[in-house]
Amino acid sequence: MTPEQKDIVRETWEQVGTIAETAASLFYDRLFEVDPTIRPLFASADMAAQGEKLMTMIGVAVANLDQLETLLPAVEALGRRHVAYGVADSHYDAVGSALLWTLEQGLGDVWSEEAADAWETAYGILSGVMRSAAAAEQVAA
Repeated sequence: MTPEQKDIVRETWEQVGTIAETAASLFYDRLFEVDPTIRPLFASADMAAQGEKLMTMIGVAVANLDQLETLLPAVEALGRRHVAYGVADSHYDAVGSALLWTLEQGLGDVWSEEAADAWETAYGILSGVMRSAAAAEQVAA
């Protein structure tokens, strides 16, 4: 990621933080619309608590964009854990789509092509690490 992309991600995330609960709700509604096969993975989840976890996780990732090397072990562990939850590789695309849609909805006029590119890059890096760790976990199992 370029320094400019990191700045854009941080600045836009700061604005999303003011509507975190709404953003989480928008995200999961959109995710289940984009890929209904994901909904059963959350059948027993407290969605309010899940939303808080999601917002916290994204916040930690955004806060550590300049220290990715320290963040990556946690992201890899998350990818490995998601295997046990039943997450498939294809689900990552649906999550990325729902995330970008949610950010666009939440940010309104602040959302731009540059913001979309920055977030796509950030999500691509993190989801790539998760996908690789998940694939390695499946091979090891």
